[in-house]
Amino acid sequence: MHKLLYICKKIEAMIKYPLHYQNEDDFENLVTLICKKILGEGVIPFAKGRDGGKDGRFTGTANSFPSENDPWKGKIIIQAKHTEKIQASCSDSDFNKIIGEEIDKIKNLKSKGEIDYYLLFTNRKLTGGADSKIVKRIKDETGIENTIIAEEKIQQYLIQFPDVVKMAGLNRLLMPLEFDDSDIREVVLVIKEALKSKGTSSQITDFSKIELTQKNKLNNLSENYFSCLIQSEFADFSRIDSFLSDPINEEAKEWYEDAISDLNAKIIIHRDKYDGFEEIIDDVYNKVISQNADTLKGNKRLVRTLLHYMYCKCDIGKKA
Repeated sequence: MHKLLYICKKIEAMIKYPLHYQNEDDFENLVTLICKKILGEGVIPFAKGRDGGKDGRFTGTANSFPSENDPWKGKIIIQAKHTEKIQASCSDSDFNKIIGEEIDKIKNLKSKGEIDYYLLFTNRKLTGGADSKIVKRIKDETGIENTIIAEEKIQQYLIQFPDVVKMAGLNRLLMPLEFDDSDIREVVLVIKEALKSKGTSSQITDFSKIELTQKNKLNNLSENYFSCLIQSEFADFSRIDSFLSDPINEEAKEWYEDAISDLNAKIIIHRDKYDGFEEIIDDVYNKVISQNADTLKGNKRLVRTLLHYMYCKCDIGKKA
C-alpha cells in the first residue's frame, strides 16, 4: 500500500501543465485561485481593463505566504503576466521591459498608499540568479517588498492544490492528441493566397448540401458551434477544395493527406477523452498555433478554417 502511494505521488509530481496554452484571462483566474490558497479568501480580482499595475489585491494577514511563521501583513497587490511562448524566461529582454513598466506602476500605487507588498506571477521560467536580481531591482527602486512566482513554483502549487487544478480546468491542457503539426502548417501557408481570392471558384463540393446535421450528431459537435463558426466558412471551403483538387498543387495535397491520416488515427484512439468534437478541434488548433506562433502570425484564423474544412469534408471524425 505504501509503495502504491509512493508511485502515485511520483506520477503526480511528473505532471507539468502547459500554461502557455492558456489565454491571459484564464491565467489571471488561475493566479486568483492560487492566491486564495496562500493569502486567503479575501483576495479580490479586478475586472479586465487598465489595471494600473494590479490584477488583484488582498488586505490582511496572509494564510501562509511567504511562510506560515512569518506571513505578509498589509496591502498585497497581485499582478499576473502571461506569455504564450513555450521557452520564455524571466531573463528575456522583453520581460526586463515589463519589469520597468511595473516599477512605475508600483511607485504610483505607493504614492497613493495602496501597496505594502507586491506579488508577481508569470508562467516564464525563472533561474535563481534572475530571481534575486529582479526582486532586488524592484525593492531598490520602489522600497516595496516583493516576490516573483514563476513557472516552477506555480507547478509546485498545482501539485499542492489539486482542487485549483480542477477549478481552473487545467487537465484540459494535457492534450492527448500528439501529432505532427508541420503538415497542417504547410497547407495553411500555401492555401492563404487561394482564400484571399474573392472571385468565383470551381465549386467541387457544395458544402451546404452535405448531410452535416447527421454527422454533427454522430460526432457530438454542438449545433451552436456549427452554426456560429463553421457554416459561415462554406465559401472558403469551396476555395480550399478547388485549390487541393488542382494537379498543380499536388505537393500541398500530399501534405494535406498526411495531416488527415495522422489526425484521424489519433482522434480514433483518444476520442473517449473528449466530450464534444469541437473540443478536439480546439486542442488541435491550440497545438498547431503554440508550435508555430511566429510562422503562422497573421494566418491563425486559417488553421481553424482548415480544420473545419477537414471535418465537413468528412476527412476527420466519423462519417455520416
